[in-house]
Amino acid sequence: MSDAYDLIVIGGGPGGYVAAIRAAQLGLKTAIVEKRGALGGTCLNVGCIPSKALLQSSHHYDMAATEFGHHGINAKVSLDLKTMMGRKDTVVQDLTQGIEFLMKKNKVDYHVGEGRIAGPGEVTVTGPKKGANKQTLKTRNILIATGSEVTPLAGVTIDEKQIVSSTGALALTSVPKTLAVVGAGVIGLELGSVWRRLGAQVTVIEFLDHILPGMDTEVSKQMKRTLSKQGMAFKLSTKVTGATAATKSGGGVTLTTEPVTGGKAEKIKADVVLVAIGRRPYTEGLGLKTAGVEVDERGFIPVDEDFQTNVAGIFAIGDVIGGAMLAHKAEDEGVVCAEIMAGQSGHINYDTIPGIVYTWPEAASVGKTEQQLKDAGVEYVTGKFPFTANSRARCNGDTDGFVKILADKTTDAVLGCHIVGPQAGDLIQEVVVAMELSASAEDIARICHGHPGLSEAVKEAALAADGRAIHT
Repeated sequence: MSDAYDLIVIGGGPGGYVAAIRAAQLGLKTAIVEKRGALGGTCLNVGCIPSKALLQSSHHYDMAATEFGHHGINAKVSLDLKTMMGRKDTVVQDLTQGIEFLMKKNKVDYHVGEGRIAGPGEVTVTGPKKGANKQTLKTRNILIATGSEVTPLAGVTIDEKQIVSSTGALALTSVPKTLAVVGAGVIGLELGSVWRRLGAQVTVIEFLDHILPGMDTEVSKQMKRTLSKQGMAFKLSTKVTGATAATKSGGGVTLTTEPVTGGKAEKIKADVVLVAIGRRPYTEGLGLKTAGVEVDERGFIPVDEDFQTNVAGIFAIGDVIGGAMLAHKAEDEGVVCAEIMAGQSGHINYDTIPGIVYTWPEAASVGKTEQQLKDAGVEYVTGKFPFTANSRARCNGDTDGFVKILADKTTDAVLGCHIVGPQAGDLIQEVVVAMELSASAEDIARICHGHPGLSEAVKEAALAADGRAIHT
């Protein structure tokens, strides 16, 4: 196998391409196989990156239309959706080309096509063109990093025109008058926010009795209040049982809904329906059964502490192995997996992986929620500080939300942090570092924070955990 690779990565998303780069840095002869024709995976091409580009553009538009007057800036605002979408596409293209450059820089061979595990140490690559020949690549190790796909909703057929997934919602050619979002998770709220800011009347339909499942209860309640105030409507404890799209173009969609607890069915009409009920592992066409790789009842690939499947030499990371379906989680797993393959040791603390919602205000969390601590019987103290009392937030006019720190009652170790407010996704990182270094709330409270700064709210929350916040 002198001409074989040390590692072939199947999947060019955040986990896959980062793993390939790290493996190459460690001296492993590496190749990456991606069928999309553009690296970066769902995240870069039709997920995290284009959605954040539109969130930024739509936030600017909304601020200009509704907030600039408070600052003494009078402007007449009009929307050029084509230009906004073009900017989003340029951001994506620049970043995908940047990753291709990184492949060349690190001497990673990039194969465009569909990768399939043909047997031990063999991956076949079928090119994207119809009738393309198969190429067989030899390798010592295979890493599956194929990510996830949209979870379908029974009774609802996605056509990416009137009934769309996140992919279609990122490519609408006009602002719908009405948009129904099925699912009140991160994707639904972010994309719902984009189109609400641009003029759509948005209704979010959620099976559970709260939004942002998995986040701290207080975060969920605050975000619902704030988004409702912005104009987003919510129908909670409601299930969608069917959808009928009008036969004529632009005729809209009629959803059939029912209360989760039972009751009378209701019809909801919308120009566009966004289905955002989650994602499921993508393993189609990988040859897992032939290779003997086990999958669980939900389609995830079980792995051991080294990210190795039940088959020696075949590894998996990211969304396909379960856990938090986050790009940064997949990236860290890719790095650690590559280091283990190279004979080094790697480590991930899954308790310090942050989750962020890029609405405005943002929401961010790390560690345990209050409910999780209660369920586990852990005694804890809470330190909470509102942005209404933060001087920089006042200057900026962004006072919605709070910082909440949860600390062990006995040791004062930081167990979790939950933020709703401006730049929450950046502010949470201080607490991530603190938790990773086993810091206490007192440690954060004793650190000097620049004034006036949003980060002072984190310091004040840490002080509040000991009952000595200064500015409340």
